[in-house]
Amino acid sequence: MDKPQQPKPLNDLSRSLTPLDVNHTLICVIEMGTESWLVGGIIPGVERQPLKKLKPNENELLKLFDRWRQEAEKAGHKINRITVAFEAGRDGFWLARWLRARGIEAHVIHAASVAVSREHRRAKTDRLDIRRLRRAFLGWLRGETEHCKMAAIPALEEEDAKRPHREHETLIGEQTTIINRMKGDLGAARHPQLQRQAQEGARAPGAGAHARGRADSAQHTGRAAP
Repeated sequence: MDKPQQPKPLNDLSRSLTPLDVNHTLICVIEMGTESWLVGGIIPGVERQPLKKLKPNENELLKLFDRWRQEAEKAGHKINRITVAFEAGRDGFWLARWLRARGIEAHVIHAASVAVSREHRRAKTDRLDIRRLRRAFLGWLRGETEHCKMAAIPALEEEDAKRPHREHETLIGEQTTIINRMKGDLGAARHPQLQRQAQEGARAPGAGAHARGRADSAQHTGRAAP
């Protein structure tokens, strides 16, 4: 008798299982930087796809979402769902938790999972990254699997438990950088050109007599020659 197949997970994070109603969903993506955040939106009933640069401030982000929601409602589209996505490093999950606590659907994108064209060397600007994230997130919301994959958002306690290990990794990286810099400096001191200059200096006229004079002086004083 065949064993019953195990049910597949409800969400493997490679696609959204929630049906997307584009007429009533405000879709936003964020390019997060240390100095500023660039926010891109898709507003129902509004042709333009707005971009807004903000200082890194979660309260200003909420105000922007509310302003875009009002624009959609003026265009005749009541917003029932606000969904947001962004790429983030190891310290970026706090924003997703903060937004979720305020009723906003927030997702963190695995940066390596976003499809990138390999035909040409890709330019790197925040505006191009916003377009790339917007396309990937829209495909994910439609339930398509080839666009990107989301990261599981850990609880605050889980993230704190990983912090000592991450700080250790940071210190190891800094130590490696210092060691490599010292090796580079020592390697420059042993450069063949410098060695040749040292040898030529030793063969220069008077160099041998100077060395013998130092040796004789050392014998006279009873100290070893330097």
